[in-house]
Amino acid sequence: MERMERNNMVKGNNEIEIDLLELLRALKQRLWLILLAFIVGGGAAGTYSKLILTPQYTSTAMLYVLSKETTLTSLADLQIGSQLTTDYRIIMTSRPVLENVIDALGLQMSYRSLRGKLKIDNPAESRILTVTVQDPDPRLAKLIVDEVAYTASDYIGDIMEMVPPKMIEDGEIVPVPVSPNNRKNTMIGALAGAMLVCGLTFLEVILNDTIRTDEDVARYLGITVLASVPEREGESGDTEKHKNEGKSRRRKKNKKG
Repeated sequence: MERMERNNMVKGNNEIEIDLLELLRALKQRLWLILLAFIVGGGAAGTYSKLILTPQYTSTAMLYVLSKETTLTSLADLQIGSQLTTDYRIIMTSRPVLENVIDALGLQMSYRSLRGKLKIDNPAESRILTVTVQDPDPRLAKLIVDEVAYTASDYIGDIMEMVPPKMIEDGEIVPVPVSPNNRKNTMIGALAGAMLVCGLTFLEVILNDTIRTDEDVARYLGITVLASVPEREGESGDTEKHKNEGKSRRRKKNKKG
């Protein structure tokens, strides 16, 4: 029984057809609604992005990894320097380093929150570490990234007993926020609104199984239409007229009663 039901379901699904012309006509009829949703969606997303979302600023510092054993003439020394960058990335986000930064700057946050603001990268085939901090305050972002770089450098020199990484470039105050991107969010909201209306229109066309034309009769019922009786002119108007006359007569009888 289950196999038969599945086969019937598969057959029913295979018989589903999409009339592209009907879909295009439906989209054309609702073109004004699509444009309205495009404008409203873009305006809502742009307003939310500009007025609600908090701007975020970044500041980046650069460190150069160099050890006592490292020279510039040996491939093995270069590999050692590359391996040290991986160790330094882990140490720079460790709890002791971040807690020292919080105490030095008097930050009202946990070391986990501070770790979430940090991003440490190592460009391919280099011994350079880039430390980036993101914060709503551009001045605070610079202070944090500089303090993290100097604190981590001193901590590495003390704990690992190695030449600490050298500061190449300290952070700077960047007045331009990196997020949110108001233009991008506006376009996303506008496209989302237009796609929502198009999707609903598509579903309405697909799910609408009303028989309206001769082609629909042949498609859904498998019956060939031999003839069709057109509606006479004024027939619908006469029907409405008779209904109104009947209602007025009933009202008169009720008044007499």
